[in-house]
Amino acid sequence: MSAILFENARVVDGTSPEPSEPMSILIEGDTIREVSRSISSASAERIDLSGKVLMPGLIDAHVHVIAGMANLGQNAKLPDPVVTVRAFKIMGEMLMRGFTTVRDLGGATSGLLAATEEAPWPTPRLNICGKALSQSGGHTDYRGPYDDHPPPKTGHTLGNLGRICDGVPEVRKAAREELKSGAHFIKVMANGGIASPTDPIHFLGFSREELIAAVEEAENAGTYVAAHLYTDKAIRRAIECGIHSLEHCNLITPETAKFAVENGCISVPTLVTYEKLGIEGAALGLPAASVAKVDSVRLAGMESLSIMRAAGLPMAYGTDLLGEMHRHQSEEFVIRSRVLPAHEVIASATYVAAKLLRMEGKIGCISPAAFADLIVIDGNPLDDMSRLTHQGAHMPIIIKNGSFVKSRR
Repeated sequence: MSAILFENARVVDGTSPEPSEPMSILIEGDTIREVSRSISSASAERIDLSGKVLMPGLIDAHVHVIAGMANLGQNAKLPDPVVTVRAFKIMGEMLMRGFTTVRDLGGATSGLLAATEEAPWPTPRLNICGKALSQSGGHTDYRGPYDDHPPPKTGHTLGNLGRICDGVPEVRKAAREELKSGAHFIKVMANGGIASPTDPIHFLGFSREELIAAVEEAENAGTYVAAHLYTDKAIRRAIECGIHSLEHCNLITPETAKFAVENGCISVPTLVTYEKLGIEGAALGLPAASVAKVDSVRLAGMESLSIMRAAGLPMAYGTDLLGEMHRHQSEEFVIRSRVLPAHEVIASATYVAAKLLRMEGKIGCISPAAFADLIVIDGNPLDDMSRLTHQGAHMPIIIKNGSFVKSRR
């Protein structure tokens, strides 16, 4: 079993506003064996990290790895092999930015997950919901107002983020099928969205009964429901229905943020996507009607961070980027640090995200028995969050499952 010993490692994991004192971390195989002030090992490869920072591998809790195009309706029409090749490129680039785990919020299937585990090309650990659930005319229904062709019930293309289901029986069946197929959780589109043509932002997706049915099916399987949400009304309704993971939340009010805390929810803001959609979306094929929706949520995004922090609502790191905009993934760190303390922003991509994925103690931390997912940073991101940007340029070492995926020493 191969072993690696990091020495003089100052750890930054989001639990403190300052790096730790110099530590030693012993990796054996794919896990962390020991963390101490001093460790002796005769067989381990020794790496001195003096002057550098060691972090847990980063976690992005809201991605779409199959979204190679900004126009999601067109992306859904691509052949599966093309989508697969593009997804591997997207995931490989995520890993080289230091994201060793990503949670996919619609599109990635258990087949793609199996492919990542067999392929020789390194990718992040993939946590999936399968196809997101949407009602007719909701987010992920790209048929447009004049297309009355029935949506498919099975055989969904890999490039399609979601599937259409109407009424409690169909919602139950769709949720059960996704769970049967290997989904780690269920995603519902409970509000209007930017990328779809017939659902304005204020639109409420699904009835309460349908949302409760999805929650019951997830809970029966020992997991939870995540919901696409913007407006305060939609967020409150989702919490009342038992939804746990609140995606986006741009228009949340202080009262609803407190209500979310009382119900044990976690939010996943995704501010970078609105900034980049407004700037690049049209040029990358996003329909004009979708571009026009962006400002309705973008302008409230920064205030939502302050509201949720004041309420004590945990926030996981998310980006929700599409197509060529995936390259901006790490800029969410910089955007959030304009209003939040640096260590709290880092926490969103470490232990907070790990809690959301129900993988506490395994990812997002540097502790014994955790997966050996680690990144080395030139400089201290607590002082300069841009050290986490520039496509991993400031990361000389990236390790996933105990194996080097990048080593520049």
